[in-house]
Amino acid sequence: MHAPRDVSDYRTVASRIRICMSSPTHDVDEFVPTVLEWLDGANVPPETVDDTFTLLADRRRRLTLKVVKTYGESLTLPDVAEEVARHETGRSLVDITAETVTDVYISLYHDHIPRLVEVGLLEYEQERDLVRPKSVGG
Repeated sequence: MHAPRDVSDYRTVASRIRICMSSPTHDVDEFVPTVLEWLDGANVPPETVDDTFTLLADRRRRLTLKVVKTYGESLTLPDVAEEVARHETGRSLVDITAETVTDVYISLYHDHIPRLVEVGLLEYEQERDLVRPKSVGG
């Protein structure tokens, strides 16, 4: 096991990851070694790494986390569904069908939100249909 790296090492790797992801081609051949380098120096159990990659493997889940993090406060699940649909389609909200937003809402409600709540990244208040980052009070 490698000795833990200092914060500046993580910032350097994070910066390299951002550069890889900002490439118009999103070169996997550059991204994967950067992530592996970071993991090599991280003191993280293999199961945690596997669970994290499984959780983040779904684009809709990543977009959900991005939307909730961007707002940083409680949002209604319909609002989250609209924002996720907007990101997925690359269209403005007025150009997205109600059926598309409903499909996103249903998948968030039945699949993605429960998974993100279970691992402690989000909180969901069913009575009010509110989603919020775990660290934000209700």
